[in-house]
Amino acid sequence: MYYSSGNYEAFAHPRKPEGVDHKSAYLIGSGLAALTAACYLVRDGQMKGERIHIFEKDPIPGGACDGYQYDIGYVMRGGREMDNHFEVMWDLLRSIPSLETEGASVLDEYYWLNKADPNYSLCRATEKQGQDAHTDGKFAISDQGALEIMKLFFTPDEQLQDKKITDVFDKEVFSSNFWLYWRTMFAFENWHSALEMKLYLKRYIHHIGGLPDFTALRFTRYNQYESIILPMTCYLKDHGVQFFYETKVTDVQFNIEIGRKQASSITVDHKGQVETIDLTENDLLFMTNGGCVESCTVGAQDKAAGFDPTIKPGNGWDLWRRVAAQDPSFGNPDKFCSKPEESNWESATITTLDDTIPQYIEKICKRDPFSGHTVTGGIVTVKDSSWLLSWTLNRQQQFRDQPKNQLCVWVYGLFSDKPGDYVKKSMRDCTGKEICMEWLYHLGVPTDKIEELAEHSANTVPVMMPYIDAFFMPRAIGDRPDVVPKDAVNFAFLGQFAETPRDTIFTTEYSMRTGMVAVYSLLSIDRGVPEVWGSTYDVRCLIDAAVKLRDGRKLTDMELPFVKKLALKEALRKIEGTDLEKFLKKYNAI
Repeated sequence: MYYSSGNYEAFAHPRKPEGVDHKSAYLIGSGLAALTAACYLVRDGQMKGERIHIFEKDPIPGGACDGYQYDIGYVMRGGREMDNHFEVMWDLLRSIPSLETEGASVLDEYYWLNKADPNYSLCRATEKQGQDAHTDGKFAISDQGALEIMKLFFTPDEQLQDKKITDVFDKEVFSSNFWLYWRTMFAFENWHSALEMKLYLKRYIHHIGGLPDFTALRFTRYNQYESIILPMTCYLKDHGVQFFYETKVTDVQFNIEIGRKQASSITVDHKGQVETIDLTENDLLFMTNGGCVESCTVGAQDKAAGFDPTIKPGNGWDLWRRVAAQDPSFGNPDKFCSKPEESNWESATITTLDDTIPQYIEKICKRDPFSGHTVTGGIVTVKDSSWLLSWTLNRQQQFRDQPKNQLCVWVYGLFSDKPGDYVKKSMRDCTGKEICMEWLYHLGVPTDKIEELAEHSANTVPVMMPYIDAFFMPRAIGDRPDVVPKDAVNFAFLGQFAETPRDTIFTTEYSMRTGMVAVYSLLSIDRGVPEVWGSTYDVRCLIDAAVKLRDGRKLTDMELPFVKKLALKEALRKIEGTDLEKFLKKYNAI
């Protein structure tokens, strides 16, 4: 496997891998990473679909990329934001047929949609019961805070092993709008990994200027299940890929020798019927280890999702523990799943049932929420919420069968253990109705109307996810296994807890990249995996981000000691009349 960039390999079709007709594939899980791996096995690996087997413990595919209507109402556990430089995602989705537009791909309809209806926010944050917090597109960070961010950006990964964000930042960063934007958009907590914070900064340095208003983001037309997962599963089924639902893989065994590691068997439990499948070198195994939505609990309008801090990790974690016990190169799952109090947050899907609540939404987002176009343009954060509540409406309807007079709102709180500001209970102890009441309070709904609207004008389904932020827990090199560990001959790890260079977790792109890397590695496909977008090495992006982070202030406006100011003045004098001076002026640095 190797990396490539540019158009030369982007549009090439690889030759059929040698011996692929004699190989089979077994995939554990049907989340985005596994579905991606299966699609690449079919498209570029040219493996026959009937030789590809996908085992899924749930009755439907998709993993964390969900969006379903249950008897208790519509449920979206999370949301996914995309950008134009998700290179693997676009490489694959150009080959997945649209379910709605004949002759078009999923990429085509996504591209057309976001061109016609570009994303941007008109209100990033509120306070004081629905009033605009007037962050006004500003980061409001001091020079000292900006220097702390710059220092982290250039700190080697090796120096950030097991460190927390609080080890590298202080109030100069934590009190800024930058941190408000950052933590709520990406769901970082102060005690999370400084290494992941650094990797995010490097990966998305080209989007710093788009953080205040979300102009950098793109969204699908419907929820992620209907817009991404369904087209991929239809593509796979059309090619004969075998899906086995309500089927758990409870164990994987390996033959491990010096210089060679082979998956030798998997134990499969289908509704109580247990079977062991022996694997040869020609049987490729793709394992989704861990899982951010494992062990989640779903509440209802009149039922709290709850939270049990002693909860045992679910099947994805349990299986990874069994696997990791067999070889050190298979990672350290306990680094991620042993402290659910530090890795949880709670979300809720609020469905409005009449026209009473939408007027309060429109007042904040300044758009007609029923237009079918961009509504909030990303999350609206309630700056003074004890739960640090954020909420969003993507394009409506979010579900194809959703009634046109209803809206689906996604709400989440980073601090699920704190008492609310209106409902004096922790979010985790609140019913759906009570979570809706807290949200309505922060929308600015008069207090004498709140309970009535939450009861009769909305249906709210809460979901507690104990491990949703598990991948942000402080870690060290080796805690996540490589996608294809050294000396592995027939197996790979997939998903957010597998290690692939430079890209960052908690994105659709990361999951899909692990799937592509795994297939290209095990089948030696003669085509490059698209390189991660190189903005971190682009001096234009670096200068642009530095200026925008400081809200447009020039280098000459920096708070510097007298001697350093003199040195800066002399340096600028030396570049007068050069291309370097023109460059710095173009990006408003001087």
